[in-house]
Formats: sequence, C-alpha cells, structure tokens
Amino acid sequence: MEEVVNTLTSSAGSEAKTNFLLEYLLSQRSVLLESVKIILFALLVFLIGKRVVRLCLKLTKKWMERHEVEISVCDFVMSFAKVAYNLILIFIVAGILGVGATIVALVGSAGLAIGLALQGSLSNLAGGVLILALKPFKVGDYIIVANAEGTVESIDIFYTRLHTTDNKIIVVPNGTITNAVITNSTNTSKRMMILDFRIPYDCDIDRVKEILLTVLREDALISQEDPMDVVINKLSPMKIQMQLKAWAKTEDYWDARYGMLEKIKKTLEDNEIEIS
Repeated sequence: MEEVVNTLTSSAGSEAKTNFLLEYLLSQRSVLLESVKIILFALLVFLIGKRVVRLCLKLTKKWMERHEVEISVCDFVMSFAKVAYNLILIFIVAGILGVGATIVALVGSAGLAIGLALQGSLSNLAGGVLILALKPFKVGDYIIVANAEGTVESIDIFYTRLHTTDNKIIVVPNGTITNAVITNSTNTSKRMMILDFRIPYDCDIDRVKEILLTVLREDALISQEDPMDVVINKLSPMKIQMQLKAWAKTEDYWDARYGMLEKIKKTLEDNEIEIS
C-alpha cells in the first residue's frame, strides 16, 4: 500500500513539473519565436553576405584590373579586402543577434593584449605596406634577401613568396624583408657579368685577352654596345686570377653566363692554355 502511495506521489510530482515547464514555455512562446526569427534572419543574412563578399571581391579585382593596378599591389589589396569584407559581415551578423556591442567591447578591452601578442604580425603588415609604397621590388623580380633568393611570386599581407630556380617556394615575413638588405637582380634592363678564372704565370696575358675578347664579340647574348674587358684581378702565389667582364640583358643573363663559362674553358683548352 505504501509503495502505491509513493508511486502516485512521484507521478503527481512529475506531472506537476511537466505542466509547469509547458506553462512556462507557452508563456514565453512569443519571446522564443522572436529569438528563432532573429537567429534564422541572422543565418540568412550570413549566407547572403558570403555571396556578397565574393561578389565584392570580384568587383574589387575587376576594378584594379581595369585601372591596370600593378599585380603586387593587386595581390596585397585582395588579401586585405578578403579579411576586411568578412570582418564587416561578422559585425553585421553580431549586430542582428544583439551581441555587436559586446563584441566591440571585448575587442576594445582585448586590443592591447592582441596587439602585444601579434606585434610580429603587425610588423609584417607594416612591412607589406612599406614594400608596396617604396617598391624595392615587384612581382616577377629576382631578389636576394634574408639568406633567401628567388623570383617574387606574390606579396601578401604578412608574407612575400619567392619561387626558387629549383622549384621551391620560400615564404619570407615582410617585416624581415624591410629590415634586411635587398638585392634586386632584375630591376634594370642589363646586368654586368663577371667571371673569374685562373691561368699559369707563364701564359701570354695579351694572347689570353685577345682570344676571350674575340669570343665575347661573337656571342649574340653579350651586349656589344657596352664595354667588355678581360683583366688581371689578383696575383696569387701559384696562378694569375683573371676576370672577364661584359654586359648582357637581364632576361639573357643566366644563359649568357653559363654559355660563356663553357666557351672560356673550351676556347682556352683548344689554344693549349691551362685554366683552373
């Protein structure tokens, strides 16, 4: 009998709790419906906003292409615009959800901490701006910087990507680049080619000069308008160190250099002149 009473009491208590929950939900249904509407509306705005962001990015890129903006500036602006447009969308959605002021307050209060934590990234961002403003190099240039060298593939917000001659990608922080010595090998239309080689002391220097100058004059990749010469660079204990100097177009530089090294070796050996 006692068990039956306890069961009935427990059932009555559960039913009372259920009724109370139902009554509470019914009393709050207008608030809940309003919240659901707001969430659904925010979700809709977010989905539409993602499409708008993609459209804005396309329009931004087309505008820069139409105005023939330099490709390095274009890449940098597109990287920055992608972050900026998405941040605007996030703040709009947060405002719809009623947490926009909270997010702004949190960002403001955490600004100092974020700034300290990301000071390296901010330095890289500032470095990217300086690179685009001062233009020590652009996309397509071959540069040597911070123990790395290669062709500039892109200049992004925080990093610059270099494509090496052996098909590797080197990512260098922009802050490091702006604080380092930069050698730009393709910023001018011509480059001087300097080749070192050594010959014995008993060689006829005038004959060596005449032979190599003839080789230079017959090479189509060597600029015939600019000065060329073969000179003694250093007198070492065992050999005479000489230098061949000539100019070539920047785009022909490496082909001219490798070809001339081969011609120096073959020509001097054909004339029975020892070379090292």
